[in-house]
Amino acid sequence: MRVAALAGGTGAAKLLRGLAAALDASALTVVVNTGDDAEVWGLRVSPDLDSVMYALAGVLDTGRGWGRADETFRCLSAMAVYGAPTWFTLGDRDLATHLVRTRALRDGQSLSAITAQLCRTLGVAARLLPMSDDAVRTTIRTPEGRLGFQEYFVRDKCQAEVVGIDYDGADRARPAPGVVEAIREADLVVVCPSNPVTSVGPIIAVRAIADALAAARAPVVGVSPIVGGAAVSGPAGALMRARGLPVSPVGIAHAYAPWLQTLLVARDDAACAPELAALGVRAVPTDVMMPDAERERALARAVLDAARARLPLQ
Repeated sequence: MRVAALAGGTGAAKLLRGLAAALDASALTVVVNTGDDAEVWGLRVSPDLDSVMYALAGVLDTGRGWGRADETFRCLSAMAVYGAPTWFTLGDRDLATHLVRTRALRDGQSLSAITAQLCRTLGVAARLLPMSDDAVRTTIRTPEGRLGFQEYFVRDKCQAEVVGIDYDGADRARPAPGVVEAIREADLVVVCPSNPVTSVGPIIAVRAIADALAAARAPVVGVSPIVGGAAVSGPAGALMRARGLPVSPVGIAHAYAPWLQTLLVARDDAACAPELAALGVRAVPTDVMMPDAERERALARAVLDAARARLPLQ
């Protein structure tokens, strides 16, 4: 089974580990959000790409959910002495990734090419694709002005009032090579349990990707990141409200209309099934929490089972 997944954030990394264990990992293509990429100390940082890459390479710091395991922060401490901003915490081993990426980009390589090189070096069998090689940046609008996503999320700890969200550059961006083909040729498209506004939202703001999803021949199966009216983690609830979306699986379905077909929801949210059905989305109540590797694999199997229930008979 060829699987294409849309991903960003810690929930995505967990499910992707489960999918890589349940499948031949080489049959998995992951289209990753780059809307929250940022420049830190002159280096290009791609947080979602790196979290997914580290997770599939087995080197992610699973306690934090980001960065590399067995990390040290001596450079961060030294930068503080020089008065550099240190609110975006970069570890010493993680810095190597950003140094290699930035040098390659300055030498004219594309983000997708250097991502493939980094994945080969770390032994990642799945194919990781940035959503675009063009710059798309998620910007948060507040009453006091606009913030880059990392300023809102990391520096200000999501405290600012959100009045709008923009995807700067999305109207001009093209999908990275292989993205549309992966969706078109997949036997299953998975929307990971990621923030629908700032993790999946930038991906589908690229028009050609949204068009490919609408035309996909494969079942499109999502996993809700909302349980009992609240986000499993992160600021998804506040951002969904700013977009006028209910903070529920129904809001997820609205965000992914009209191409989402099946949504795995927490058992506590099973009562939303009729409302989802009215939107053309089949609800599959299950355990969507992933506190350990066993539950990651269990949810991945549930996703695959839900897809097989939608596959046409051969």
